[in-house]
Amino acid sequence: MDIRKVKKLIELLEESGIAELEIREGEEAVRISRMPTGAVAAQVQAYVAPPAPQAAPAPAAPAPAEAVKSSDHVVQAPMVGTFYSAPAPGAKPFVQIGDEVKVGQVLCIIEAMKMMNQIESERAGRITSVLVQNGDPVEFGQPLFSIG
Repeated sequence: MDIRKVKKLIELLEESGIAELEIREGEEAVRISRMPTGAVAAQVQAYVAPPAPQAAPAPAAPAPAEAVKSSDHVVQAPMVGTFYSAPAPGAKPFVQIGDEVKVGQVLCIIEAMKMMNQIESERAGRITSVLVQNGDPVEFGQPLFSIG
């Protein structure tokens, strides 16, 4: 496949906002994806936010750290970026507290360097808490959800 076609496909992917594109021409095939090869999730006991400066009030969290049970699986941010709970502004969130999720189900999007990265669940279960608000900046390893 011609490199100019591949570059054009990359531009198409960036402009359209889709996460993945696969094209086949005869025996040749190219697959372009914005998503990392695997969503990163790990278990933690609780998230302790760094102390806020006294001059600025601390932002309100959607669910307090105490709401996360030690037996819950905590989904962490695999990258630094902006957290989005829905596929588009005004759309229904991917998941809410109480929703049942399956392995591989999209939980949220993290925008990093103008790329939309879908974060998928690595465990099946019920969402017990959402620890980040829509539009919040997130750090690598920051807890996003707990799944019981």
